[in-house]
Order: sequence, then structure tokens, then C-alpha cells
Amino acid sequence: MRTVGVDVGGTSVRAGVVDSTGQIIDTARGQTPPGERALEDVICTVVGTLVERHDVSAVGLAVAGFVGADRATVLFAPHLPWRAAPVADRVAARLGLPVVLEHDANAAAVGEHRYGALRGARVGLLVALGTGIGGALLLDGAVFRGAHGVAPELGHLRLVPDGRACGCGKSGCWERYCSGTALAATALDLLAADPSAAPLLAREVAADPGALTGRKVAAAAREGDPVAQRAVADLAHWLGEGLALAADVYDPEVIVIGGGVSESAELFLDDARAHYTRALTGAGHRPLARIRPAQLGDDAGLVGAAALATESHRSA
Repeated sequence: MRTVGVDVGGTSVRAGVVDSTGQIIDTARGQTPPGERALEDVICTVVGTLVERHDVSAVGLAVAGFVGADRATVLFAPHLPWRAAPVADRVAARLGLPVVLEHDANAAAVGEHRYGALRGARVGLLVALGTGIGGALLLDGAVFRGAHGVAPELGHLRLVPDGRACGCGKSGCWERYCSGTALAATALDLLAADPSAAPLLAREVAADPGALTGRKVAAAAREGDPVAQRAVADLAHWLGEGLALAADVYDPEVIVIGGGVSESAELFLDDARAHYTRALTGAGHRPLARIRPAQLGDDAGLVGAAALATESHRSA
């Protein structure tokens, strides 16, 4: 049975046809636009492209936002336009296919548990670093959603009092210091303090300050740019701090770092583990969670959404 998984993020919409073994056999992609109707147009366009080429039974949408307990409604999404929107019903009506919604981090955790780095974990935590931070908790292989379907919203834990403003309306949220967006913001802050210290990044910013991205900062860090390396070190610090806080609450066996930023894990994950070990309550007197990069990489949410679509279709 083939289904389509769609990863709806703050920057892009990625869709893939996934088979019963978790393999992605075809993909389509679009940019995330402003406005509910425009975003649903993009989703239907990328899925429609794949449906024309494959026999597909259902669609799973992994969404960067709060998904209601009915798994059909987006309650709130800091980086997307939906507010209490019946997204699954609207998209299903346009596509003529069953559609199920899931929080993108939950979907990624399902993908990693079925096919990747969370296999066999009784208590597993996934932290997805992308435009923001998504979090997911698996208990005995099942997604823990909380009483109203929105747990655990780790990205908006306030780590820095009176810190950077966040799209959720608060300030100092974890994702404002530990995400692709945060990596670019930190680099810009460091450049503003000393623009002569970063030859590679300075050229990027001089050409178009708004075009600096976390990926570009990571690339500059690999090339030895000192400001980029300092920005990556700052991300590692805040990743370790946040993971220690999450581990104090959930006590997971395994923590998987996913999302687009995880593609650069070799730059920061060892330092983040060291910060985590120092910040964890009772460090040295308790088992440490194993911290791993996502085995499925940035495809985990897409694959997990497709798996959930398959399960939902079979049980319907």
C-alpha cells in the first residue's frame, strides 16, 4: 500500500510517496506561502502531482503546529497561518482522498520508531530542529499527546528570561536560540558586534542580509569562519541546556535530534552532549539518555506521516 506523506513546515512543503517498507519512491516540493488558502493550494498541488503518477490510498500531513485531538484540525501554528482550521477535511475534499493530520515532530518520531533511531525505545524523545523546534514523546511506542493533543511543545519552553521575541507571542523560547532560524539570528548578532571578524559570513550578509540562513551559517562554519563557528557553539550550548530540561521531566532512554539542522549534527552534537551532561539534574548518579541524530534525517516527518495515513486508512 502506498500513501503520501507531506511535511508542512514554515519554509517549505515537501511531499513523498512512501511504500510499506518506509522507502520514499517519489517526491514533490513547494514553498510555504502566507495565507490559509494559498498554503492549502500548495499542498494540493504537490500531492496532486504525485497522485497523477502513483496509485495512492491516503495522505498524511505533518504540520508544524498544534493539532487537535481529532487529528483533523490545526488549532494554532506559530509559523503557519492556520487557526482552529479544519485542514484535513478541506484538503480531503479537494484531493478526494482520506487525510490525517499529525504534529510534525510526532510524525517524525513515528517514522524514527518504525524505521530509524528510536526503534526499540520504550521511552523516546524526538527534538526536531528546523525553522523552530518540534518535540515528540513516545511511551511504549505510542505518541503521547497530552489531554488536548498538543504535548509536548518543547520549542516554546522559556529558557532565556526577557530573551528574543518569538512568533508564539512569548520571549526567550528555546527555539529562538536553538534552530535553523536561531543559528542565522545568532550569526547576525555576532556580525553586528564585529563585522570584520567573519569574512565568509560578511560577504553573505553584504550581498543580502535577509538571505542568511542556518544552512549558510553551517556551511561557513565548515569552512572555518570564526563567527559561524561561534554561532554553532552557541546553538550547541542551548541544545544541551534544553535537552537537560526535557530529560529532567521525561527521563527518556533515547533522544533523537531530527529536522533540517540535524544534517549538520557533526558540527554541534558532541558539544551539545557535553552541555547536556553538565546541566542534567543528578548527573553522575543516573543513567544518561543516548542522544542520536535522526536516522531518517529530514525525511522522518514525511515518512511518519505516510505511516500514520496507512494506519488510519486501514482502521477506517
